Amino acid sequence: MFARFRKILSATLVAAALLPSMASAEEFTSSQKAAIGDVVKAYLMDHPEVITEALQALDARNKAAEEQGRTDAIQTNREAIFSSPYQAVLGDPKAKIALVEFFDYNCGYCKKALGDTRAILDKEKDVKIILKEFPILSEGSVEAAKVAAAVNIIDPKAYEAFHFDLLGGRGQADGDRALASAVKAGLDEAKVKELAAKPEVAEAITHSYDLARKLNINGTPAYIIGDELVYGAVGFSELNRRIEAMRACGKTAC
Repeated sequence: MFARFRKILSATLVAAALLPSMASAEEFTSSQKAAIGDVVKAYLMDHPEVITEALQALDARNKAAEEQGRTDAIQTNREAIFSSPYQAVLGDPKAKIALVEFFDYNCGYCKKALGDTRAILDKEKDVKIILKEFPILSEGSVEAAKVAAAVNIIDPKAYEAFHFDLLGGRGQADGDRALASAVKAGLDEAKVKELAAKPEVAEAITHSYDLARKLNINGTPAYIIGDELVYGAVGFSELNRRIEAMRACGKTAC
């Protein structure tokens, strides 16, 4: 059904291109419309590749529109993306290049990408990594994210050790496991637990949800660098290629 619809759509587009530019459908008689239809049908039967070319052009145009929409959304929400008071920052907060990551502590791909985060921090001293708590996989993810937000409020410098311990650990993350990681990072468990239940922490999580909705992000990990949104655990090489481009020309592709 869908394939047939695509063919009909393509044929319609071709037919429209064959009609005189100043003529409307109402200016043709029924017999003329039938004749035009026969011509178009015969042409498409002899040149079926036209349908493929039309669909490829349509797909390319749709993809370009989607990419432009994402770029516009990033531009509109730049302050919330790169300068939010809720975000955690790894590396030098004054670094000129920013890599933003939306993540979930129970996301297997986020765990896989943790090594990429470590490599970037070790190799790229002019890059900061901005982390957005985006718990979407389970209630345990929400609990862990609230503890993480509390850790970042209490002691931003302790957040990195906390983050690597919790995300790098095996098994499912939840509130208890997050509190254990907070204690390992040197924080007081009772203080973290108390703050994690307060409204300002809930606001931090809501901020990430709202921003993700505006950017049409519905999975993790998702990265933003410059004006580009990158989906999935693409690996260090892909991220580093964009970082080097940002360093060279201020864009992810020079």
